[in-house]
Amino acid sequence: MNRSLAVAMLMAALTVWAVGCHKTTPTSGNVAPVATVKAATEKIVLQTVQVPEEAVGAVRSKAASTIQSRLMGHIMAVHVAEGTPVTTGMPLIDIDDREVAAQAQKAESALLEAQSALLEVEKGFSGAQAAKGAAAATQNLANATLERLKGLATNKAISRQAYDEANAKQKGATAEASQADEMLKSFEAKKAEAAARIEQAQAEVANAKVMFGYARIASPMDGVVTRKSAEVGDLAAPNMPLLEIEDNRQYRLEANIDEGRVGLFHVGDAISVLIDALGEQPIAGTVAEVVPSSDTGSHTFVVKVNLPAAPNLHSGLFGRVRYVASEKQALAVPSAAVVERGQLTGVFVVGNDQIARLRLIKTGKQYGARVEVLSGLNDGEIIVTGALDRIQDGMRVE
Repeated sequence: MNRSLAVAMLMAALTVWAVGCHKTTPTSGNVAPVATVKAATEKIVLQTVQVPEEAVGAVRSKAASTIQSRLMGHIMAVHVAEGTPVTTGMPLIDIDDREVAAQAQKAESALLEAQSALLEVEKGFSGAQAAKGAAAATQNLANATLERLKGLATNKAISRQAYDEANAKQKGATAEASQADEMLKSFEAKKAEAAARIEQAQAEVANAKVMFGYARIASPMDGVVTRKSAEVGDLAAPNMPLLEIEDNRQYRLEANIDEGRVGLFHVGDAISVLIDALGEQPIAGTVAEVVPSSDTGSHTFVVKVNLPAAPNLHSGLFGRVRYVASEKQALAVPSAAVVERGQLTGVFVVGNDQIARLRLIKTGKQYGARVEVLSGLNDGEIIVTGALDRIQDGMRVE
């Protein structure tokens, strides 16, 4: 009741104010003529409007890297700070490499030792090959001699003692040949073992060189340092995060979309993005990816929207994507036609008598340059859309 009374009193005051402000031209009669103003008008009809919705998200870099240590050692130097721009290959952190250097030297010594051992084995192998050759020749001669004497012994052309001596020499030559063959096989095994030791030592040297390289951490990408958690003197350990770097040239908004709306998004679609920290003007984005799996807790899908380059754009900023969810029929008037009178909102409605009268309305959502009218205005009525700085309640509109 109090609110209704207040509105009625305010309307009465507005009417008195409007009438008092009329510009009239004196005439010879007792009734002042109605003031006339030229102003643009528009017939308001139901029209189809697109119903927008918004989904919130956060700005993320398209490429980011967490720099971790792969080596145990104290940090000797940190060459960057938070906000430092970096390029690919730029030195970031130095880790104490003395222990790694000692391991590398030990591996190289082991390699030299293995190579020296292989040389000795190869010498022995060559000797064993020669010995086998000589033993084989002796065996062949003994075999031939024994075979020749065997026929003579059958015909009793030689003594039994001569034949037995030849038989003994043949058996001794065979044993020596077998021994030489076993020796050669032994050296072959030693040679293979020495080669394996060399291969292992070479692998250890290569690994030591790789570990030595881990002591000098360089940037894997162009970008900017966004976080630093390493200081000189800290003990770095494998998988310990030291720095975070992100590509500051390409950003995107990762928004959470309700599962009932995710079907409205397709890769390549143009979409409006609002970043509160950058102002009220929307940014033209492009849908880059629609993650095919949803969050089991919130039942939302992540939609990634590529953003154009903009000053002060960085990861972590709050943002919203604005998209068309549906369409509906609504009365919508130009936003410029709406006038404010204190806490009241209205439009000037032109009746059949061409007289403009201020009509209180209740507005709803904004649709571009137009605003929805929820109550106070009917389909087909005519409103004033121009010269609002000069028009007053009760004026005639031409």
